[in-house]
Amino acid sequence: MIITVSRQFASGGRELGKRLADALGLQYYDRELIAEISKTTSLNEDYVVKVLENGGFSNFAFSFAHSIPLTASTPNSVTDVLVAQQKTIKTIAEKGDCVIVGRCADVITLPYNPVRLFVYADDKSKLQRCRERAPEGENYTDKQLLKAFKTIDKGRAKLHDLLATLPWGAREGYDLMINTSRLKIPEIISPLSDLVSEMSATT
Repeated sequence: MIITVSRQFASGGRELGKRLADALGLQYYDRELIAEISKTTSLNEDYVVKVLENGGFSNFAFSFAHSIPLTASTPNSVTDVLVAQQKTIKTIAEKGDCVIVGRCADVITLPYNPVRLFVYADDKSKLQRCRERAPEGENYTDKQLLKAFKTIDKGRAKLHDLLATLPWGAREGYDLMINTSRLKIPEIISPLSDLVSEMSATT
């Protein structure tokens, strides 16, 4: 069983993915992918995150068309990150039985019939989640946080849409859309576990 979790920033997708993996006894991959890609490319982890999550490649012209190579204007380091991302996730998918959060895994693992989840929430809920998890002394305004949400999600969408035929977040590209705005994530894990297990069995 392969489960991919795409998510809006601050929607709780990472928490949902980790709890779901624990409940089902599956391997969980999130920051672990960043570490592996960093190791493969010999690039700093912060840079890898910038490329894969925050749209750090947004000033470069891509012509990805579902496969490497990129255009000549793409920096070699960015190309290396994107190639390593695909190879790493495909290697993981070949082993099966895992939950992968983000990193375009919903597209890259398609040949392995994943259950594809998309987690989202309204701005009020995302702001509340950020406030609850903010380090002591962090004093971002709501306006600053909302701008960060949009910037990060825009970067994720750009990377995803280089690989996919459907836009990031389009319901047709996922098996289950989960709005966490009115949900307590720990309380939905048990029924969600049953549901994705049933969905996986029918793919």
